[in-house]
Amino acid sequence: MLYVIGTPIGNLEDITLRALEALRSADLVAAEDTRHSGNLLRHFEIRKPLISYHQHNEAMRTQHLSARLVAGENVALITDAGMPGLSDPGARLIRACIEQGLDFTIIPGVSAILTALVGSGFPLDRFCYRGFLPVKSGGRERELRAAAERDETSVFFESPYRINKTLTACRGLMPDRILCVARELTKKFEEFRRGTAADLLTHYEAHPPKGEITFLIQGADS
Repeated sequence: MLYVIGTPIGNLEDITLRALEALRSADLVAAEDTRHSGNLLRHFEIRKPLISYHQHNEAMRTQHLSARLVAGENVALITDAGMPGLSDPGARLIRACIEQGLDFTIIPGVSAILTALVGSGFPLDRFCYRGFLPVKSGGRERELRAAAERDETSVFFESPYRINKTLTACRGLMPDRILCVARELTKKFEEFRRGTAADLLTHYEAHPPKGEITFLIQGADS
C-alpha cells in the first residue's frame, strides 16, 4: 500500500492521528527532503528508513518505489509541507500506481491553499489555484492579467523575495482590486494582510516579508 500523507504546513501539532498511524506502519518513508522530514518523524518518535523523492530524482525513484510496492511493502509518501502532488512531487508515483493496479490511499492534512482561502475572507464557492507564480516578469504578468479578468478568487504561491515585484505588477493591472498576502500560515507569526496592491506594497517595502507566502486575488465579480 502507498500512503500519500498530508503533513503540517507549519505547526507540527496539525498532523492527524491517521497520518501518524500510517507513518508508523510504513516500511519506508519517501520524503521530498529527508532532513526536514527526519525532524518531523523524530518529533513524534517514529523511526523509519527515509529515502529522498524530489523533482530531480522523481522518475528514477518512482520505478524503485513501485517495485517495493509490488514486493508487498508499505510506502509512505510525504513532502516538506502539505499534500504531495500539489506543487510538490507525488503525482507521478500516484499515476504509476493507477497504471500498475497498485493500492494507494490518500490521507488528507493541512492545506496552505484552503487555509489561505478561508482566512482571506474572499468568496469560497469558486477559486482557481495556479501554483507558483512564474519567476520571469513576462510569465508573471500573463498570469496576473488572467487573474484580473477571472471572476473567481485566484490563489498562487509566491516567494517573499518576489512579492514586491508581483504587487508592483498588480498595481498597474488591477489598482482597485483587493488582494491578500497570507504568510507563515499556522506558525507563530501568521499574517493575513488585505488591501490594494498599493497599500500592500507600501507596507512590505517598509517591512520586508519573510517566510512562505500564499497570494490571493479577489475575483472580478466579488
